Amino acid sequence: MNEAEKYKKATYHLWTFTASKMIAMLGSHVLSFGISLYILAMTGSAMNFATNMICSILPRALVAPIAGFVADNYSKKRTILLAQAGTVLTMGGLLLYTETVGMSVNAIYVTTVFYTLCSAFSGVTFSSAIATLVNPERLQRAMSFNQMSMSVAAIGGPVIGGMMYGFFSMEVFLIVHMVAYIIAFCLEATMDFKLYSKRQENVEKEKIWAGLASGFRYIKQQKVIKVVMWLSLWINLFFSAIVVGGTYIIIEILKMESTHFGFIQASGAIGMLVASLYFATQAEVKMPLRFSKISLLLLSGSLGLAVIPLVTNLSYITIFIFYIGLYFIFAIFEMGINMPLGVFMQKLISEEYRGRVFGLMETMAMSMMPIGMLVYGVLYDRLPATGILLVTSVIIVTITLVLLRPAVLKEAHPELEEPVMESVQS
Repeated sequence: MNEAEKYKKATYHLWTFTASKMIAMLGSHVLSFGISLYILAMTGSAMNFATNMICSILPRALVAPIAGFVADNYSKKRTILLAQAGTVLTMGGLLLYTETVGMSVNAIYVTTVFYTLCSAFSGVTFSSAIATLVNPERLQRAMSFNQMSMSVAAIGGPVIGGMMYGFFSMEVFLIVHMVAYIIAFCLEATMDFKLYSKRQENVEKEKIWAGLASGFRYIKQQKVIKVVMWLSLWINLFFSAIVVGGTYIIIEILKMESTHFGFIQASGAIGMLVASLYFATQAEVKMPLRFSKISLLLLSGSLGLAVIPLVTNLSYITIFIFYIGLYFIFAIFEMGINMPLGVFMQKLISEEYRGRVFGLMETMAMSMMPIGMLVYGVLYDRLPATGILLVTSVIIVTITLVLLRPAVLKEAHPELEEPVMESVQS
C-alpha cells in the first residue's frame, strides 16, 4: 500500500473510530443512567448504588495490566471485536434473564462485572492502537476526536436516558445498548489496526508473567514515563477532592437544587467538548509535558477558587453562574493536561509495550479513585470544606513542581536546552 492509499485509509479510520466510539459510549451512558435510576427506585439504597459503582471500577483496575499484555501480544482487531461481542452477549444474557426470571439487583451486579471486564480489554487495546490507525501528524486530531465523542456521549446519554426512563422498560435500555455495540462492532471490523504498525510479524509471544515483568522493566528504564505514571496516580487521588467535594459543597452546604447541579455538571462536559474541538483544529503541541505542567498548575489554582462561595455572601444565582464557569474551566484545563500527555505517551512508548504501559497506568489511576473518594468522604464529614480544598490545591501544586521539575522537562524535551547552547556558542 502506497502513502496516498495509507493516508486515505487513515482518514477513514479517523471518522470510523470517532463514530464507533460515540455510538458505543452513547449506548453505555444511556444504559448507565437507566440502571442507576432503576437500582435507586427498586431498593432506595445508596449502598446498592455504590456497590454497582464498585463493580464498574474494581474489575477494570485489576484486569487492565492483563488486557495490556493481550493487546501487545495478540491481534488488536481480534481482541477488540471479541470484547465488543462479549459486551453484546452479556447484555443479551441479562435481557434473557429478565424476560424469564425478572430483573434483580444481583443480576445487575454480575452483568456490570462482565461488562467492565470486556470494556477493559477493548479500552486498553484501543488506547494502544491509536498510533497504528492514523499517521503521526494526525495523532492529536484522532485523540481529540476520541475525547469529543466521549463528551458528546456524556452530554447526550443522560438526556436520552432521562427521556426514555419515563416511557420505556429496562428491557428497552438493554436493547438500545446492544444495538449501539453491534453498530460499533460492524464499524470496527472494517478497520486496519496494522496500518502504521512498525512491529515485525513473526515475533515470539511472551508468556503472561514474563510479559508483565518485561513491561515493568521497560517502565523502570524510562524515567519520563515513570514520572507521568506517578503524576497520574497522585492527580487521581487528590482530585477526588472536587469529585466528592463538588457534589457535597454544592448540594449539602450551599443547598443548590439538584436540577441546577445537573447544569453545572453539564458545563464540564461542554468544556471538554470545546477543548477537544480546539485541539482537533490546532497544530500538535510542541512541548507537551511543559504544556501539561502549566495546565495542571492552573487547574490546581482553580481548585482553590472553589472556596470563594463558602467564604463570601453571594446570591444563589451568582453561586450558580460561578460554579458553571468553574466547572467549564476545570474541563478546559483537564483537557490541557490529558490531551498533550496522551499524544506524547503514544509517541514516546515503544509499540510493543504500549498496551502494558497503558494498562498499568489505568490500574494505578482507577485504583486511586475509590481510595480518594473514601478518604475525602471521611474528611468532608469531619473537617471544613474550605481548608480541605485549599490544602489539596497546595499539595497538587507541590507535587507538580517536584515531579515536573526543569530537569525532567529537559529530558523529555531536549530542545529546551538549545537556546542556552546557542547563546553559549555565540
